[in-house]
Amino acid sequence: MVSPRLVAKIETEESTLRLAVLIDADNAQAAVIEGLLAEIARFGEATVKRIYGDFTAPTSSSWKKVLQQYAIKPVQQFAYTTGKNATDSTLIIDAMDLLYTRKFDGFCLITSDSDFTGLAMRLREEGLTVLGFGERKTPDAFRNACHKFVFTEVLRISSATEPTALAKKAECDQKSTPPQLPTEVAETKQEFPRKFVLAALEQSSDDAGWAHLGTFGSYLTKLQPDFDSRLYGYKKLSELVKAKSELFVTEERQAPGSTQKVLYLRAK
Repeated sequence: MVSPRLVAKIETEESTLRLAVLIDADNAQAAVIEGLLAEIARFGEATVKRIYGDFTAPTSSSWKKVLQQYAIKPVQQFAYTTGKNATDSTLIIDAMDLLYTRKFDGFCLITSDSDFTGLAMRLREEGLTVLGFGERKTPDAFRNACHKFVFTEVLRISSATEPTALAKKAECDQKSTPPQLPTEVAETKQEFPRKFVLAALEQSSDDAGWAHLGTFGSYLTKLQPDFDSRLYGYKKLSELVKAKSELFVTEERQAPGSTQKVLYLRAK
């Protein structure tokens, strides 16, 4: 079951979760580190940041350039035998050691390797929040073992192509032509899962058909941990439901005992 605190972090509340961030250098890209840490900050505080790999290998050169900048502790693991991944074993052992300190509310596992499926499931059994971050090639087994899974391609787009998009928009304004989305953004967008989303809304709504945005988002993530509004061109779930006026009716209501307003929606 998705932690209520996790759902709150997705949209509004301040971060309170104490998170251990463990990065598999063999199956993660250094190019996404800025967007990755910014995404993790939405859920909580990264109190431990460690990366595992053989940093004597040329393939790890890109990681060595960013470790000091982002205060990530490298854990050197030599490849003792060809075809055997000693990095995975070291990361899993460290994760269990950190688990038994009882100092953390959750773990962030940055990898596209399905070998960590068992670790994610074990952490969940202990009642901890498990956040996964990996590429599109990540097998379903690992993605579904996490409470929430985020595609790193989305993080690369948000951090790396934003200046390009702004520059293109300025250039288009000068030429009086409509701005075009960067190719990488367009390729990352998926077809909107209309049937799935409407079914989730029906299950999370009250007798009158209305659902609180947080409840709706929680149910979406329970059914599909890798559901992300950014895959469909919207930064937040609230922006997505407001934009899909052909599917949803939205209404802002005063939160009890607060001056803030909360968003409710129902199927049109």
